[in-house]
Amino acid sequence: MSAPRQRVAITGSSGLIGGALSRSLRDGGHDVIHLVRREPSAPHERRWNPESGHLTPGHLATVDTVVHLAGAGVGDHRWTPEYKTTIHASRVDGTDLVSRVVAEGAGPTRLVTASAIGIYGDRGDEVLTERSASATTFLADVVRDWEGATTPAKDAGIPVAHARTGIVLSRTGGALTPMLRVGKLGLGGPLGSGRQWMPWITLADVVAAYTRLIEDDSITGPINVTAPHPVRQRDLARALGTRLHRPAVVPTPRAAIRLALGEFADEALASARVLPDRLLSAGFEHAHPRLEDAMDWLFTRD
Repeated sequence: MSAPRQRVAITGSSGLIGGALSRSLRDGGHDVIHLVRREPSAPHERRWNPESGHLTPGHLATVDTVVHLAGAGVGDHRWTPEYKTTIHASRVDGTDLVSRVVAEGAGPTRLVTASAIGIYGDRGDEVLTERSASATTFLADVVRDWEGATTPAKDAGIPVAHARTGIVLSRTGGALTPMLRVGKLGLGGPLGSGRQWMPWITLADVVAAYTRLIEDDSITGPINVTAPHPVRQRDLARALGTRLHRPAVVPTPRAAIRLALGEFADEALASARVLPDRLLSAGFEHAHPRLEDAMDWLFTRD
């Protein structure tokens, strides 16, 4: 039985996840509204401004679910003090604004917000679930504040889910793009030791997971949106090298990564063996549970 048709408002709809989710929801019969920062240019667009705190309550009055994805890219720039402030503010301030408007109106009955597995930090071989303690890093602090900014909606009785999303694999953007670029040059070897665990998930499974969270408001709180079988970074590098018919054996030294990425290198090299316990307990079935499934999906489609 298909889920009831909903009206869903999405922030960050121009991003990798937002764009794919919008298309999938429309294909599934849902009505999708985009909250955009520029002047609206289509009937399904509504303007908001998280920097100035402007979001017209009427934009959400007839909406069933808000999916909040907007935020500055974590790996897009070196982490200067100014950009770290941007990362924090773009997530916390925007989430607080959406949460307050949702809490004040008679509109949405559900709020799904993006979040990140960065909350767990660098944990070696430790198995991490939604019950695991958070780290004390900058990114973990951001995620705690980000999720905490939904308090107004929770206090108003709105069901809220935090999608702690792992490394999204897609050939149309995201983390895989630079990996493919260097991999085609035969330079896609392990990063550092390559022993660090990478909590990956395909874009198709991200969209399916978000759709499940939209349609099932009994799933609340933090949800790890990752594949059930995380891999070590060297195994991902090797799998990509095999599909690209290029070697993937020469590691990139930690010092070189640090030089290129600055403080963000600590996050890029972090080991997080994250499992999607709550998704699995809810009966969610991944289309690509193992890395070989993901590689088939990535490299055999038109």
